[in-house]
Amino acid sequence: MARGASRGLTPHQRKTVAGGAIGTLIEYYDYYLYGLASAAVFPAVFFSSDDPVVAQLSSFATFAVGFFLRPVGGVIWGFIGDRVGRKVVLMSTVIGMGLATTAIGLIPPDHAIGIAAPILLLVCRLFQGFFVGGEMGGAATMVVEAAPIGKKGLYGAFLISGAGIANVVSGGLMAGLGLTPGSWFIEWGWRIPFVFSIVLAIAAVILRRHLEDSDEFTETQALHLNATGKKPNPLVETFRHPKNAIMGILIGLPQSIAGYVVLTYGLAFMVSNKHLPAWMGFAGTMLVGLLQIVVAPLWGAISDRIGRRTVYIIGCLGFAAMVYPAFMLFSTGNMWLIWLGQILGFVVFGVAMQATLATMLAEMFDPEARTTGVNIGYQISNTLGGGLAPFICTALVAAAGGAIWPVVIYAAVIAIVGVIATMLASIRPDVEGAGRLHELVIAPRVGADA
Repeated sequence: MARGASRGLTPHQRKTVAGGAIGTLIEYYDYYLYGLASAAVFPAVFFSSDDPVVAQLSSFATFAVGFFLRPVGGVIWGFIGDRVGRKVVLMSTVIGMGLATTAIGLIPPDHAIGIAAPILLLVCRLFQGFFVGGEMGGAATMVVEAAPIGKKGLYGAFLISGAGIANVVSGGLMAGLGLTPGSWFIEWGWRIPFVFSIVLAIAAVILRRHLEDSDEFTETQALHLNATGKKPNPLVETFRHPKNAIMGILIGLPQSIAGYVVLTYGLAFMVSNKHLPAWMGFAGTMLVGLLQIVVAPLWGAISDRIGRRTVYIIGCLGFAAMVYPAFMLFSTGNMWLIWLGQILGFVVFGVAMQATLATMLAEMFDPEARTTGVNIGYQISNTLGGGLAPFICTALVAAAGGAIWPVVIYAAVIAIVGVIATMLASIRPDVEGAGRLHELVIAPRVGADA
């Protein structure tokens, strides 16, 4: 057993895991909530004058645009996190996300203020993307660095348990409100979960106010100052091993599309193509979140035993295999079978990828560039994959006359890319030390890119 594997969490480590998970909760709450609303609400509220298909595409286009600023936010906040400290980033991003999401819930509909409504929606979405861009890298880095050796996969996966809670809260609120009279829900009800985001942001600030940077990070900074007289440049250090920077982006693609294909586009497919009530999909999302809370740590613990790489490849292949059965179950119109489709399509294998990715990315980069490296891989892959997934799926199904087979092929191709990249990446699990400083001060690194 690896050194320290049996050691439990100290009070400081527990605070770090909780502080990281609450931020991930808000990140996924904001994005899942926006995804649900863009599938079932925004076409009627902000694009009501368009043809139904055009309105759906326009709504998903604003969903995608929010991802375009995620890499920008990832680089900027990653640089700050690796130079100044992770806590500064985690406090700033969670406040920004809460304010941007709350503002979306306060935008008047297009029949009240015309074109200004979708423009304001777009602006708020861009701010959402910018602040979210820094969240996962800072949270994953801090949690993985704080976790005991031999249990980093387990505790890193608690970030995705936070995402499961986000699914429960966002899906539960939208499902409950969706059962109210339709006109009231479209006019006012959907806004309540968005405004509630500020409450979550306040809770996150309270939990994070006592966070401290890890010993590994502070020691790395001190060693680099002693060796070179200046702090390391995170971007330079990230691309010192460019293969991992590129592989990190490609690895993240399958996990980035999983939820947005099965849950977000799946909801639009049910509502627009099968004319099913939106609350049914909302409720299924809540059930998915409940299972995700438990399943994510299980996959994280398994990755500590058999390796992050193995678990992630299993997740990629399993997700690709489950897309077609999931949509066939959606097509039945039976509530229980729809929920089964959401579970098979996302929970079993999609969560395996999500639970493993953050820890695996953190283990691909040295401490002095870890936040930046994780952000680049995670945010660019989410922009290229998840951000465009609902839009691409809508366009593919429309072009195929309502057939779902193009979505199945799309998911399979992305999954294969993820498998190949995962096999090629250099992953150094459970390595303590000062990364690049070993090359400069301590000893030559052996097999860093083996």
